[in-house]
Amino acid sequence: MSSPSKKRFKKQTWCSRLMYKRLPIAQWLPEYNSEKALADFIAGITVGLTVIPQALAYATLAGLPPQYGLYSSFMGCFVYLILGSCKDITLGPTALLALMTYEQIQGRNIDYAILLCFLTGVVQLIMGILHLGVLIDFISVPVTVGFTSATSVIIAVSQLKGLLGIQFKSKGFIDTLKQVFINIPNARLADSTLGISCIIILLLMRKMKDMNTSPNKKSLKKILWLLSTSRNAIIVLVCSVMAFTWESHSVSPFKLTGTVKEGLPSWSIPPFGTEHDGRNVTFIEMCSELGSSIVLVPIIGVLGNVAIAKAFASGESVDATQELLTLSLSNVLGSFVSAMPITGSFSRSAVNHASGVATQFGSIYTGILVLLSLSLLTPYFYYIPKASLAAVVICAVIFMIEYEVVKPMWRSRRADLVPAFATFVLCLVVGVELGIVAGVLLNVILLLYPSARPTMEAEIVTNSTGFSYLLITVGNSLYFPGVEYIRQYVSRAAKKQGGCSMPVVIDCRYVLGADFTAAKGICALSSSLSSRGQPLVLLSPRSSVASVFSGAGSNVVVVMTAAELDATLQNLTGQVPLSELNGADKKRITPPPSYKSLTQMDEESIEVIVTEDKKTPLLTNSISCKSLPREIYDT
Repeated sequence: MSSPSKKRFKKQTWCSRLMYKRLPIAQWLPEYNSEKALADFIAGITVGLTVIPQALAYATLAGLPPQYGLYSSFMGCFVYLILGSCKDITLGPTALLALMTYEQIQGRNIDYAILLCFLTGVVQLIMGILHLGVLIDFISVPVTVGFTSATSVIIAVSQLKGLLGIQFKSKGFIDTLKQVFINIPNARLADSTLGISCIIILLLMRKMKDMNTSPNKKSLKKILWLLSTSRNAIIVLVCSVMAFTWESHSVSPFKLTGTVKEGLPSWSIPPFGTEHDGRNVTFIEMCSELGSSIVLVPIIGVLGNVAIAKAFASGESVDATQELLTLSLSNVLGSFVSAMPITGSFSRSAVNHASGVATQFGSIYTGILVLLSLSLLTPYFYYIPKASLAAVVICAVIFMIEYEVVKPMWRSRRADLVPAFATFVLCLVVGVELGIVAGVLLNVILLLYPSARPTMEAEIVTNSTGFSYLLITVGNSLYFPGVEYIRQYVSRAAKKQGGCSMPVVIDCRYVLGADFTAAKGICALSSSLSSRGQPLVLLSPRSSVASVFSGAGSNVVVVMTAAELDATLQNLTGQVPLSELNGADKKRITPPPSYKSLTQMDEESIEVIVTEDKKTPLLTNSISCKSLPREIYDT
């Protein structure tokens, strides 16, 4: 019996390991120094300058007042400081989740967006506790490419309304595109000019950091990089100053953001009921109206966050469960400050990485900067032109259209283009939620198809002792969807190539698994072939596959090696090897005898003459199947 001190030590060790695993701050904080603090400060401020204009734009994209974008931008920063496992990730609103939020609150009030944020965190927490991060693996790269590309197109088209200064209501991508073309004659010249100019300038500034400069001008390169990184904030600031100048002269050529609620959000529990269209809506009714988004939004959020973590992990393993728990807590706590669903932002994480962030502490400066903007800058957000925010969103999403992966997919596996294009088209036509569900289902069908139609090859093989048999190679697992196909294939091959007389050997070396239905199907096939004198043998199955057949009570003959196969075929068919010729023909193999159907054999017993060397018996007659040991069939 172990002593109490040993038990306490083991408990302390377990608690210590758990703390280091689930509280990453305990790993890097003891090694924190002034050099890392300076790097984190610069990166945090840089990301803050990026997130403020993006948050305002994404809130508008989600159909919410601009301040809700800022409400959603600071809680994730503080949570990730403690629980985050990747120093480069910054949590906050993204264009993708903003679009999915918009589709849920159309015709409804803001409470639905806040409740969706809370439920997103709850679902992610359940996934983390149950280690259900594996569900993300079912969303393949082709489906992800089709989904993100489609949402990018939808977001860009939805921003044309603000870019051109036109006003209309629409539902869905097709309707929005139709309304844009109908209302183009009503486009405002000032907004259109400003929006298109902002897009051009943003794209040019994006390339500034890639400009080649002289090695002696390092300071110039840093300035260009800083201007390129802060381009969103610079554009929004310049446009706001222009709008303020015109507004002070009683001239307002642009559509402005308007009044933004001043101050920090109040701390309150999420709305588990609301009032809409003059009636009280219960929590159950709200959940029913949110529908599948309660599951899809959390999954999409986790997918994006884990993908970003892997991109910046520098080859290290990513703890998906830890990211799930961090993201879930960020959404749950965010819902208490009126946030919409958030996840990791790839663009801001890339800025964070390029800024030289050293630890997760950089996110605290971003969060503080967002809180300061809510406290001090909200009166000035009134003058931000909507066209400039639309330009910021469009320039952020157009690079999410992953058209460049089509060519590699075509070269590697063209079938992967089917779920990619199907997801892309369906997301545009029927909506992003149904589109990604359909893409995943189609991808699962393509994944299961090889199990239903495994690759099969049949050939006649003659071994060194002169035995000929029909060898059938199965290129996939033996599962119930493909058992009937395998039975039909083997039966046809046994008739055509085996001549209804040749033994059939199924090569199971490439079979990774089997199930009860397949075992019973192969057993029935064996009985069918044996009835016409063609024994069936399974060659070299894995132990797991062999155990399935034995557990199912199958009487199919199983052999593990080629030597066992030769002996088994000899016993099953009653044929023995012919002696080799002497002299010059010694190396020549005597042609194999033709096997006659066991059902047509007479009842004569076999006569065997043993030579003096007592090694090679000479075949002189056929053998009755009744002379075979019973144990061979029960193997």
